[in-house]
Amino acid sequence: MTSKKLVNSVAGCADDTLAGLVACNPNLQLLQGHRVALRSDLDSLKGRVALLSGGGSGHEPAHAGFIGKGMLTGVVAGAVFTSPAVGSILAAIRTVAQAGTVGTLLIVKNYTGDRLNFGLAREQARAEGIPVEMVVIGDDSAFTVLKKAGRRGLCGTVLIHKVAGALAEAGVGLEEITKQVNMVAKAMGTLGVSLSSCSVPGSKPTFELSADEVELGLGIHGEAGVRRIKMATADEIVKLMLDHMTDTTNASHVPVQPGSSVVMMVNNLGGLSFLELGIIADAAVRSLEGRGVKIARALVGTFMSALEMPGISLTLLLVDEPLLKLIDAETTAVAWPNMAAVSVTGRKRNRVAPAKPQEALDSTAVGGSASKRMALVLERVCSTLLGLEEHLNALDRAAGDGDCGTTHSRAARAIREWLKEGLPPASPAQLLSKLSVLLLEKMGGSSGALYGLFLTAAAQPLKVKTSLPAWSAAMDAGLEAMQKYGKAAPGDRTMLDSLWAAGQELQAWKSPGADLLQVLTKAVKSAEAAAEATKNMEAGAGRASYISSARLEQPDPGAVAAAAILRAILEVLQS
Repeated sequence: MTSKKLVNSVAGCADDTLAGLVACNPNLQLLQGHRVALRSDLDSLKGRVALLSGGGSGHEPAHAGFIGKGMLTGVVAGAVFTSPAVGSILAAIRTVAQAGTVGTLLIVKNYTGDRLNFGLAREQARAEGIPVEMVVIGDDSAFTVLKKAGRRGLCGTVLIHKVAGALAEAGVGLEEITKQVNMVAKAMGTLGVSLSSCSVPGSKPTFELSADEVELGLGIHGEAGVRRIKMATADEIVKLMLDHMTDTTNASHVPVQPGSSVVMMVNNLGGLSFLELGIIADAAVRSLEGRGVKIARALVGTFMSALEMPGISLTLLLVDEPLLKLIDAETTAVAWPNMAAVSVTGRKRNRVAPAKPQEALDSTAVGGSASKRMALVLERVCSTLLGLEEHLNALDRAAGDGDCGTTHSRAARAIREWLKEGLPPASPAQLLSKLSVLLLEKMGGSSGALYGLFLTAAAQPLKVKTSLPAWSAAMDAGLEAMQKYGKAAPGDRTMLDSLWAAGQELQAWKSPGADLLQVLTKAVKSAEAAAEATKNMEAGAGRASYISSARLEQPDPGAVAAAAILRAILEVLQS
């Protein structure tokens, strides 16, 4: 089965994507009759060296995203994963020559088709008297034994675009740019890893991986890598990649050693989430710095993709200060990141958080029977929520993302860890305040925020008194805060339904002679009935309100959890 793609036609997708880039970027133009994109200010390049690159499409933003002042003059694109036509390459060379440039450097990735087609165009242009040089970039560090074809050209080519572009912008001549670029290319290595393959429009995936496999050392055309490894953590994958790239017995290794200074590129191969990309970047920084390597610059993003491949490549370029100046030089290329021109290593990455305000402690703050009773209540609540984790998740899958139980279990584990530090405060106001902070920090999600709001507000009436009327007022304050910021109301099929039903019963505590357990028992039963009744309600707030109520045949998980918490409190007080 072929993959689904948002294209107009398989045959025209390369032309369409290039047209889209040019349509949205006034600094670019298409060369009529060719799949070529050029700077729209070619006349300003008179007397300078032009830089042309390109290759098959499907690697966006490479290569057209790197056209601009300080980078490429133009690119020649082929069909997806296919070398561009010789005629189009030659037309691009002629065009920049007619604009008055003093020579052209072709920057080519080391693939047979690209070498042949760019090489043939170069020979024809030279026969016409146009000065043209060509550098072939092979930065692949996957192969332990080099074959005749050499190292493949990968994401490191983008760094060559940048270095060559800065030199050309500074007015350096063609021969000198060629010489320097060849030297830089030898001090660079790239390695890729992918969770699965990609698929060319109109075709099936190029290779298959089992659920527990990862492809190591693959190229940028969907081809398989050098070996398959078992799925592992991001830290383990990155360590394996860096070990392979820097192993001196590997014929294609990059000579990075302790004390080396590098530019690091973490490149999304197209389908990796930003979440994973950030995790990989963090792992790479920690791993390199742990090896004594200085990261002079770090580039993280999508630079040279392989369509929708869910994977990454790591590129390391050994640098000194003159080379860093070229990397830092200004460019108008839209795909080059706005990167700080300072070293990553050695920077202070954390700021000390402000100290929390000191609370006034009373003589019964910690210790005694009240503290022990509080600990028993909290432990029962925690064990109850942990036991309900899978049930609450199952209820949440009908209307949410299936994590309600996980969220509440996270809160329970956080409370248990806190209790290990000692008995909780006996003061109800201080207890609720501390629980509020704990849940806001550890529970997460909207549930954590709502419980935090509820407990913060509920603590206020208890600062003055801890009588039954004060506890009823605390419940009122908590419910008011939840409604004010959560925008839910009774009957909206949320956790508020359970708490509201209990709060109505707790109004009885405001009457003289009210019995604590008798009223609380009624409140718990009302909360449980309200939780069960939510399955007949149409969701008016929360995530469930976005889907058809006809699908909601189970009670709201938040309401069930709230009722269970109240039941756990009652059971401890009864015992």
